[in-house]
Amino acid sequence: MNWTESINKFFEVEPWLVERLHKAETASLTALKAAEDISAYNHLKVLHAFQKQGVNEYHFQDSTGYGYNDLGRSTLEKIFADLFGGAAALVRPQIVSGTHALTIALSALLHPGDILLSACGRPYDTLTTVIGIGQRVPGCLREWGISYAEVGLDARGLPQLEQIHDTVASLKPRVCLIQRSRGYSLRPSLQVEHIASIVETIKDANRDSVCLVDNCYGELVEEKEPGEVGADLVVGSLIKNPGGCLAPSGGYIVGREDLIEQVAARLTAPGLGAEMGAFKDKRLFYQGLFQAPLVVREALNGAIVASAFFQDLGFKVAPLPDEPRGDIVQCISLNNKEAVLAFCHGLQKAGTVEAAAVPEPAMLPGYEDPVIMAGGTFIQGSSIELTVDAPLRPPYPVFLQGGQAYPYTRLALLAVAGELVKRGLLQEKRR
Repeated sequence: MNWTESINKFFEVEPWLVERLHKAETASLTALKAAEDISAYNHLKVLHAFQKQGVNEYHFQDSTGYGYNDLGRSTLEKIFADLFGGAAALVRPQIVSGTHALTIALSALLHPGDILLSACGRPYDTLTTVIGIGQRVPGCLREWGISYAEVGLDARGLPQLEQIHDTVASLKPRVCLIQRSRGYSLRPSLQVEHIASIVETIKDANRDSVCLVDNCYGELVEEKEPGEVGADLVVGSLIKNPGGCLAPSGGYIVGREDLIEQVAARLTAPGLGAEMGAFKDKRLFYQGLFQAPLVVREALNGAIVASAFFQDLGFKVAPLPDEPRGDIVQCISLNNKEAVLAFCHGLQKAGTVEAAAVPEPAMLPGYEDPVIMAGGTFIQGSSIELTVDAPLRPPYPVFLQGGQAYPYTRLALLAVAGELVKRGLLQEKRR
């Protein structure tokens, strides 16, 4: 039974949409092959790291209370340090999100009078709240006397290296933030080669500035990670790429040993540091990391084909199907609020969990505009499983991310397009 017959056996779909999706897949073969090659490399890279650290079944045992002498925790952290190009790492289930991991790192490194510089324009919405941009909330960095500056991106959405150099030389910021993913902006994600150039520029201007990379959504998309090209700290979430759809929570911080020591003191308490922290269900974190390169490949397959599919249907997409990618996120501009709602409702209907739910936009903590989120995930907020976020602002883009299995994403794309057709927002155009 071919894939069209398989879909028709279980779900009602528009035949012409199936044809257009098949066309998108055929047009994407080169990009899909490139994703396959990167995945194969990273799978071996992860396997080598596991074997190097001698992973055994006893590493999966739970720790309790203070978590002293947790060999499984420390071994997992050594694997993360190896994979992400650092000398040391913190990998903890108590970190609730990528924003939380970044907040811990920034709070540990920045002191009253210090300057935080964003080298890639305005950061992601929730991080602006942490910094204290706009409406200030209790505990934000500005409340503690930490100053903020940023260098905008050029017309193409790429870093302005000369301006970064001059700003760093003038301000001598304690920390320079480099956000790899696009967030809710329309600029392209940064590839590792871009990050390498930014780090080199910053260090040339001031060796003492700490280069901190927000690596969310970018892990294992390329063969190298930011820590391998000079970043001092690399931070991310475990319910995104490196959790492999299995890690139930958590985040990681990888980097220089002295900086990790400072961050660990903020994570637990000064004098206690990284030696404490109970850790349960470690097998899920190990196994999730092991399968992460394969899950990232599936997510990339979905993003590539989604780009080709919706471009063929007449929508503006970024990145384009054959463009290099620095993360798993696919942006699709839908031009109006009704189309955004239809897209999210269609994706939810295709979900594994809570398929009958109807997502609605709402104001969420840390966001400037009403946001609608959809995704039938086993782990709440696990954007590697297949989710979509959309701030309700022109040009009304949706940000599609994840997809633990490409056949699932394929159906979801058809469900989304079908919902647009059902609501009169998309019509067949003969080509």
